[in-house]
Amino acid sequence: MTLQQTKLGINKKLKKYQDKEEYNSYQEELGFAKELNILRNDFYYKMIEKDSSWLVDFLYRPLDIMSGDAYTAREIDEHRTFYLVIDGMGKGLSASLTAMLMSAFINHLIDKMKTHDSFDLNILIRESLEYIQPILLEEEALAIDYILINNYFLSMEYAKFSMPAMLLQSNNNDIIRIKSNNPPMNKYKKEYVTSTYNVSNISKFLFYSDGLVENETCINERLYGDFIQEDFANSFTKEDLREKIFEKIKAQEDDLTLIFINKLPSFDNKAHKKEFSSSLEAVEDASEWYEKKFENLSQNSEARTQANLVFTELFMNAYEHGNLGIDSSSKNLLIQDDKYIDKLIELSLNCNKKIFVQLNIIEYANNNYMVTKISDEGEGFDTQILSTIFRNGQTFNGRGVFVSRKNSLGIYYNSKGNSVLYIHKI
Repeated sequence: MTLQQTKLGINKKLKKYQDKEEYNSYQEELGFAKELNILRNDFYYKMIEKDSSWLVDFLYRPLDIMSGDAYTAREIDEHRTFYLVIDGMGKGLSASLTAMLMSAFINHLIDKMKTHDSFDLNILIRESLEYIQPILLEEEALAIDYILINNYFLSMEYAKFSMPAMLLQSNNNDIIRIKSNNPPMNKYKKEYVTSTYNVSNISKFLFYSDGLVENETCINERLYGDFIQEDFANSFTKEDLREKIFEKIKAQEDDLTLIFINKLPSFDNKAHKKEFSSSLEAVEDASEWYEKKFENLSQNSEARTQANLVFTELFMNAYEHGNLGIDSSSKNLLIQDDKYIDKLIELSLNCNKKIFVQLNIIEYANNNYMVTKISDEGEGFDTQILSTIFRNGQTFNGRGVFVSRKNSLGIYYNSKGNSVLYIHKI
């Protein structure tokens, strides 16, 4: 065999290997996209508005493409919300299949129950248990949290199957640990129990899988479970908690999943309030007003820069998309035709709708947070479309919201989609 023939043979093998790697990578991307579709979240950048505003946040960080963890957050009705955390036994494809099948089936049941206004936690648990048992292997176990919070009766009904203790924080800053009331699901055991806890005095919740608490930290090889209670108590937002987690965990050892829920204190009489008209001049006036207010309240230059950027993006959204009613497709066409500014001026002439801005300072665990709320009088939008936008940061539509999320501790819309608040640590 000549040297040229040898090279050709090697190149052919390399090309075949490269094609296989690209194919596997493509399939992994499809698999992860499918997982994200299965993980249902009715509170994607949306707050729960009852007597108070509740902020619902998530951390979902699989160790591999195919995750053995899954979560769900569903709005059942005006008063009830349902949360699900699943942790399949072990790692790899088997655990992932179990978690995803269970999650998909539970969400299917919830959809049917909501259609007929017949949600029942016990029926949900019983039917999902009957569904998964024939699928489980002989030695396989499944850890799972079913959690139903009722904001009318101020109660939390739950069935915990061998999951780590959920953490609750009272209005007096006491931490309550609620342990599992059931062993892990297996192929044969059909009995289970549910319990109820009064949450009238609760301001924060944390639900999570064991991959978080069983991960070794860089502090004397101790597990993160030794630190989670204190870190939770000292965290006002999910981003605060995430920062504390990864200060201690340098090497992730398992899938990490958590749901962080906190009650936002009401805007008090000290809140700074201002209303603006719907015009380009008002956009400039609002930006100047906001920047001056922030300067008076904080000397943190980095936070000020980020907050000003977020304010400009979200105030502009309230102006153009909210009060003027320009959708993203129309905006793109107007920009391409170099008619966008002219259209804004034209629509502003006949628009009497206002934009309202509120600023409030919240003190928590020796830190100060600026909460900014921007509300318009438009028709709003369905925040679920942000799910697609945020999976692809290069998408032009919704780019302002994407940038705003990256430059704040969190953004949260009301159910109508015409009011948004965001948070900065100052």
